[in-house]
Amino acid sequence: MTTVRQRRVGKGTEAAEDQPSEETNVKPDGKIPSDHTGGKLWNILSVTVGGIVAISLGLLTSVYVATLHENDLWFSNIKEVEREISFRTECGLYYSYYKQMIQAASIQQGIVNCKQYLEPVYFYIYTLFGLQAVYVIALYVTSWLLSGTWLSGLLAACWYITNRVDTTRVEFTIPLRENWALPFFAVQIAAITYLLRTHLQPVQERLTLMAVFIATFLFSLTWQFNQFMMLIQALALFILDCLDMLPTAKVTWLYIIQISGLLLVCVLQFFNSMILGSLLISFNASVLIARTIQKNLKTGGLLNRLGKLILHVLLVLCLTLLINKFIKKILNLESDEHIFKFLKAKFGFGATRDFDANLYLCEEAFGLLPLNTFSRLSDTLLFYVYVFVLFLMAVAAVIVAFRNLSGSNQVKLMEKMEECTVTLKPDAAYSLVHTVLFGCLALSTMRMKYLWTSHMCVFASFGLCSTEVWKLMLKCVHLYTSQRAQVLKYSVPIITLLYISYKFWPGIMDELSELREFYDPDTVELMNWIKSNTPNTAVFAGSMQLLAGVKLCTGRTLTNHPHYEDKNLRERTKQIYQIYAKRSPEDVHGILRSFGTDYVILEDSICYERRHSRGCRLRDLLDVANGHIMDGLGENAPDLKPALYPRFCEEIKKNLPSYTTHFTRVFQNKTFHVYKLAKHK
Repeated sequence: MTTVRQRRVGKGTEAAEDQPSEETNVKPDGKIPSDHTGGKLWNILSVTVGGIVAISLGLLTSVYVATLHENDLWFSNIKEVEREISFRTECGLYYSYYKQMIQAASIQQGIVNCKQYLEPVYFYIYTLFGLQAVYVIALYVTSWLLSGTWLSGLLAACWYITNRVDTTRVEFTIPLRENWALPFFAVQIAAITYLLRTHLQPVQERLTLMAVFIATFLFSLTWQFNQFMMLIQALALFILDCLDMLPTAKVTWLYIIQISGLLLVCVLQFFNSMILGSLLISFNASVLIARTIQKNLKTGGLLNRLGKLILHVLLVLCLTLLINKFIKKILNLESDEHIFKFLKAKFGFGATRDFDANLYLCEEAFGLLPLNTFSRLSDTLLFYVYVFVLFLMAVAAVIVAFRNLSGSNQVKLMEKMEECTVTLKPDAAYSLVHTVLFGCLALSTMRMKYLWTSHMCVFASFGLCSTEVWKLMLKCVHLYTSQRAQVLKYSVPIITLLYISYKFWPGIMDELSELREFYDPDTVELMNWIKSNTPNTAVFAGSMQLLAGVKLCTGRTLTNHPHYEDKNLRERTKQIYQIYAKRSPEDVHGILRSFGTDYVILEDSICYERRHSRGCRLRDLLDVANGHIMDGLGENAPDLKPALYPRFCEEIKKNLPSYTTHFTRVFQNKTFHVYKLAKHK
C-alpha cells in the first residue's frame, strides 16, 4: 500500500534519601545489620532504574517531536528555501543569525564547521529537539525529588507527552527563544527543589547553588521575557519567606543568584538597558534592603506578626517602585514601556490608542486562556488530579502558615489541627506557590501557558505519589493507616498510567504515521525573485513577519524586523506600516525613503485582512492611531475623523499617475506585490 503525503498550507520505586536515618541501628561490634545493607542496595538499584527511565523518556520525547516535525513538513525532502520559509515570523529572524554565523569564514574554519557531518539546519533543529530531552528529564527529576519515588517522574513525563498540544509547541516553532529557555528553567526549578530539602551537607548546598546559578544564567540569556518569569519566581519566594515556610538564608541566596545572573547577561548582551531597568532587580534589591531596615519580623504573636508583615510588604513595594523609577530616570530607559501599556489596557485600567499596546491586545496569544484547554487537559486526567492535589496542598499550606504566624500562643490549637494534617515541606511549599502564580499568569495570557502546564504535570504527579498527600486526605476522612497510604501511593499512579497508555497510545501511533508536506509556492516564488532580481545591497520594507523570512532566505537588508524590545525599532515599524494606512503616496514615499528603502512588499493578507474582527485588523489599529475613522460598519470614537486619502495598499494597485511617479511595480503574484521606490533628487 502506497503512503501519500498530504499538503498543508511498589516501594521498589522509592528514591534514596540524601542522609541515612538517625534511627539506624548499629550492633555493639560496630557492624551494620544486614537488613540496612539490603535496604541500601535496594535504594541504589531503585535510583539506577529511575535514572535509566528518566534518560530513556527524555530521548524518546526528543525523537517523538523530531519525527512529528519531519512528518508534518517532509523536511528532509524539501528545498533549502522551503526549509527556511517554514521558520515563520520571528523564528526566521532567530535562525538567520545562526545561518549568518556559520557562513562567516572565521567561524567555518573554527568550532562550527559541521557541514561534513550534518547539514547546518539539522544541527540547529536537533539541538533544540535535544533540549526537549533535557526538559523532560528535569520535569521527571523535580517530581521524583518532591515525592520520593521515580514512579512520580514517569507519570509527569507521560502527562507532558500526552498533553503535548498544551505543554510545548517546539515541533512547529523551533527557533523561538522560549524553546531554548524553558528547558533551562525546568533545570533551575529542579535544582531549587533539591536546594530546599533539609539536612543538606555544605558541599551539596554549594554545588546545588552553582547549578541554580548556571541554569538561571542560561535561562536569562536565551529569552527576552526571563525577567518577568523570574519576578514571579521571586514573588513566590517572598511570600513563602514572609510566612516562614522557607529558610531565609536559602531564599537570600536565590535572590542574589537572580540578580547576578541578570547582570551577567546584561554585560554579555552589550549592556542591554532593558535588563538594568527590570522590575526583578528592583524588587530583589528592595527585599534585601527592607530586611536590614526591619528587624525581628518573625517574632511575636499572630496580630503582631501580621502587622509587621503588612508593613514589610508595603515597604518592599514602595522601594521597588522608587528604585525602578530612579534607574529608568537616570539611564533614560524606555525599552519595556510598551509592555506596561499593554498590561494597563489588558487589566482594565483605561483604554489606549497606543499602536504597540493594541498590537499585543489584538493577538490571540496574549488573550485569556481558552476554556477548551481544560477539556483537553481533563481527557488525560491531568486537570482533575491537579485540582485534587492543589486543594489538599492549599489546605495544608494555610494551616502551616497560620501555625507559623501564630507562634507559641496557639500551640494547643495547632496540636489539635495536627490530628488531621501534615507538615508541608519547603520544597513542596515552593512548588505549590509556584504553580498557583504561574497558573494565574497562564489564565491571563495564553502564550504563557507552557510555563504552567509543564509544571502542572510535575505537581499533579507528585501529589498522586506523595505519602503526605494521601495521609492528609485519609486523616481528614478518619480512614488513615500507613498501609492504606502506601497502597494508594502506588496503585493510583499505576492505574492512571495504564489508563493513559490504553487511551492515548493508538492516537500517538496514528499521529506518527500521518504524513504531510510543506507547501507555500507564493512565498517561495517571492524569495527566489528577490535573490535573482535585486542587488545584494537592496533595502526592503514590509511587515515584520515577512521581512524576517526575507533576511533569512535572501540576506537582504531590512528596515524593520520582529525584535520588538527596542523603542526606536517599534517607532520605525509603526512608520513603515503606514503602507497599510490612509496616507498620500508622497507621505508614504517620504517615510520609506527616510529609512533608505529601495523596495516595499505589500501583502494582500494584511491589506484585506479578515482574520481579526473590526477594531483589531492592522489597518484599523493604524487608522485609530492616526485619528482616522475605521473601515466597515460599526462604531467609531467621536473624535475620529475621515481620512483625506484612500488606503495606500489598495490605491497603489490602480497605477494612478500620483502613485507611479514614486512607485514602480516589479513583481506580483496572488499574495505579494513588490514596488521599487523612485529615488528623487
